[in-house]
Amino acid sequence: MQMRKVAAIHDLSCYGRCSLAVILPVLSVMGMQCCPLPGTVLSTHTGGFGPVQRTDLTGQVDGTLRHWEELGLRFDGIYTGYMASATQIHQAMEAVERLSGENTQVVVDPVLGDHGKLYTSITPEMAQAMGDLCQKAQVITPNLTEAAILLGLAPDALLDQRGEDLAVELSGQGQRSVVVTGVTPEPGYTGAVWFDHTTGASGTTVAVRAPGEYPGTGDLFAAVLTGSLVMGESLERGVSRAAHFITRCASYTAALGTDVREGVLFEPLLPLLLGDALAMDDRI
Repeated sequence: MQMRKVAAIHDLSCYGRCSLAVILPVLSVMGMQCCPLPGTVLSTHTGGFGPVQRTDLTGQVDGTLRHWEELGLRFDGIYTGYMASATQIHQAMEAVERLSGENTQVVVDPVLGDHGKLYTSITPEMAQAMGDLCQKAQVITPNLTEAAILLGLAPDALLDQRGEDLAVELSGQGQRSVVVTGVTPEPGYTGAVWFDHTTGASGTTVAVRAPGEYPGTGDLFAAVLTGSLVMGESLERGVSRAAHFITRCASYTAALGTDVREGVLFEPLLPLLLGDALAMDDRI
């Protein structure tokens, strides 16, 4: 059996623990080859380090997709996140069409906004394109703000939602699985509501809320979830692993008093994911 491959279509923030800088090590330690396809390179993430140096790689993405297709590459997983333009979102749709195999897990993190507001870089055209990309996914992982946008509501319309019916509504009549992150089931806890379209099951996964609001935790969550699904695990198990890994990382980071702009110190905790991957692989 060949090693599993995941194409990760994201930006690369060179400092600040988010996007491809966290996705690559997480998927690697989970026992699969992560093949990055960055649409933009940024000097840092955009959460507090001042003016950011950006390099647009839209043209490079087209060439990479063409080359990968010529090589006959097919991926076990395709995981998309932040993209800087509607053109890049359409490129991600092309990637899904051209690089998917029979059992490819397509996971879309529809990065559009948070805390009841659109990100300033998101245009109506981008929001529409992201909705179209979600139609091609097996799993989508919006937060409450993004869930509202995908449903055609005001960005702040669902901030008090906690019910699993929200995930079911986003599934498009059961056509895809949904994980809605950033839910607050009760004070002191964070959670995700989910609906598994393969089984019809739904539920809420709860974890202790660590102090602090750290950039990149959504990328980490979806990376762990993607790795779990590509390993053949259930959505429920993947959501649980991702939620509790994020809590461990955030608690460890808070205990060390690290500047929140640095993101969570996940590197020392990667062995937690390695142990799971080894346990799943009977060849080792």
